[in-house]
Amino acid sequence: MAGDPLALELRGVTKRFGALVANDRVDLDLRPGEVHALLGENGAGKSTLMNVLYGLHQPDEGEIRVRGETVRIDSPRRAIELGIGMVHQHFMLIPVMTVAENIVLAAEPRKGALLDRAAAREKVREISDRYGLAVDPDAVVEDVTVGQQQRVEILRALYRGAQVLVLDEPTAVLTAQETQELFEVMRELRAQGTSVVFITHKLGEVLAVADRITVLQRGRKVATLDAPDASEAELARLMVGREVLFRLDKPAASPGEPLLEVQDLEATDERGLPALRGVSFSVRAGEVVGIAGVDGNGQAELVECVTGLRRPDAGSVRAGGVEIAGRGVRGALAAGLAHIPEDRHRRGLVLDFTLAENLALREYARPPLARRGLLSPGRLRRYASPLLGEYDVRGGEPDTPAMALSGGNQQKVVIARELAEDPRVLVAAQPTRGLDVGAIEFVHRKLLEQRANGRAVLLVSLELEELRAVADRLLVIAEGRIVGEFAPDASDEELGLAMTRGAA
Repeated sequence: MAGDPLALELRGVTKRFGALVANDRVDLDLRPGEVHALLGENGAGKSTLMNVLYGLHQPDEGEIRVRGETVRIDSPRRAIELGIGMVHQHFMLIPVMTVAENIVLAAEPRKGALLDRAAAREKVREISDRYGLAVDPDAVVEDVTVGQQQRVEILRALYRGAQVLVLDEPTAVLTAQETQELFEVMRELRAQGTSVVFITHKLGEVLAVADRITVLQRGRKVATLDAPDASEAELARLMVGREVLFRLDKPAASPGEPLLEVQDLEATDERGLPALRGVSFSVRAGEVVGIAGVDGNGQAELVECVTGLRRPDAGSVRAGGVEIAGRGVRGALAAGLAHIPEDRHRRGLVLDFTLAENLALREYARPPLARRGLLSPGRLRRYASPLLGEYDVRGGEPDTPAMALSGGNQQKVVIARELAEDPRVLVAAQPTRGLDVGAIEFVHRKLLEQRANGRAVLLVSLELEELRAVADRLLVIAEGRIVGEFAPDASDEELGLAMTRGAA
């Protein structure tokens, strides 16, 4: 309402990490009962700014005001006392405890010296009913879905009296349906007067749910806009500092000989159940073949069999005419295969290693990086520096730990390493998952460069628009079988029918 103090104000907030300026004199204000999106590229300083607000970092300069009063937030406890709650991208729940126990933890209703479980369940039901956040208080957290776990995190913040709720990349781990359910929760929070800061890099989500949008670019605030007046193209330009191409020009393919040949591939999953059932296809030189399908229909097992991470039960995988099925990762690498993995933390990087060490993971045993079995740190750095520049890796030098980079820049390191050796075959699994619009454009450009250079590219993605933008042919996988081949301009209805086994 007019005359009401702002729920929150950040004035001139600056945060440095050594020579890196993560936030540079950032201003931000939050009105009571609004959803305010904080938008920016990976590494733009969004999460750092909110970590300052939540007391996880101390600002080097600037001022924070809560409901008109200047405050010092030196810890999360102090933030909670001031009515500020935060739901982190990686949840901080105790898996073996119940929903109710997690929500009331550290603020438990007690009966004598013991937890009053009945009162805890009642309080959880009361607050979940109030905000439309349905949860089962007695469910064990490790047994509920990711979307339900996120609700538990939100309820925990509301239970502690949060009037300002920060959601850090909340849709990164959610399905499309769970994302829509979260948006309904955010609208209900807004209706009841809670102010929400929504950190994201997804333009469509911002326009769907936010009232206002503040854009950060390389640590600086560049604009605050009313969401109804904004467009995806304008937001992308503000984020990246230039016009962004949502779909790159893709000249007609001129495919050559088959460089990746998969024949009658069979594999089982971790439960011993059939995951691949006689999968056969080929990818030719100068061609991108996309694999489309509902998640969990054999895509992960297919990628693992092709890249040497999983031994198939039967069938053949040939890269450049060389049989690599069952010969492990080294056999695949030796045949000229490169792999951009779905999970860059688990399979793409050693987070404790430096960027130079990560960039050398394919070549560490060969000259010029190794001589007489010894690695030279100087040679590693000299090898890494031009790659970091060529692939526009921001926020780090050769000696920077990989964990210090944003997700988008970590992905660029993986791509730089895999493409530096000029592979004949590139397998890219969900290569843009969790990336902002600028980084997505960069990845797509690199994939199309490989195609133009006569490489064979196998692209596995859950994003139909990504497959349409990059692939020359689409293969649909369902229940471990290739059930159809389509042109990139196939309709959602055609592809959806095939994904659900409506086509053969």
